Order: sequence, then C-alpha cells, then structure tokens
Amino acid sequence: MSLIKVLNFKPLGDDRGDLVALEELVDIPFAMKRVYYVFRTERGVSRGFHAHKNLKQVAVCVTGSCDFLLDDGTTRETITLDSSTKGILIEGIVWREMHNFSDDCVLMVIASEHYDESDYIRNYDNFLKIANKN
Repeated sequence: MSLIKVLNFKPLGDDRGDLVALEELVDIPFAMKRVYYVFRTERGVSRGFHAHKNLKQVAVCVTGSCDFLLDDGTTRETITLDSSTKGILIEGIVWREMHNFSDDCVLMVIASEHYDESDYIRNYDNFLKIANKN
C-alpha cells in the first residue's frame, strides 16, 4: 500500500481564470482547525523532519513545487507537488521531509488540529520505535 494519498481538486474556471475551493469533509477528509503556508524557502534548505502522533494534514503547492518524502518506518516514498490542483493527505504516524523547494514555492498545509508541540515526534530514532510498535 502506498504512503502517498493524492487528492485531486477540481478547478472552477472561466475567462477570468481558475479558482479552487476546498471544503472540510468534502474536499478535505477531516475538520480543518489550522491552515499555514511556507514560502521564501532558500535554495538548498529542507524542512519537516518530523512525524505526528495524531495530526492529519493535506499539503498543496499553491505555487511552484517541492518534493515530499514520506516514511512509515518501513517504506519511504517521494512525490513532487507541483500543481495547485493536487494535494497529498498525510495521516497516521508518518515521517515527512520537504526538499527541493522552487524559488516561487508556496506550500499550504491544512491541519486537523491546532498546533500542539506534544503531538510532534522530532527525533527519527524515536519515530522508528513508535512506528514499529504500530
């Protein structure tokens, strides 16, 4: 089973341009509690390097592109996000890293919970111990 769960968002377009609307429990498969975005990431800088115990997320590159590495402790998969109409659903105890940000990348993340530091697993060895118990 693949770790990469792609969500395709249907753009609504006319002669004025395109629009993507995302609704909780319709396009996003959970109630949305937090939205944040990452931008102006310097060339060569990677982000992430953590997992979550309970949080669910959908990540979308609104502009530009970046690579997501997902790891469940046994399988590692990478996907390039490069479309504002494609997102990835990350749920369960999955390590995530983001690499190769384009200069114009704006990465939007929709989260199922408010920020909670205690939900983070920031050490890879600890992550492996937790992931291998599940």
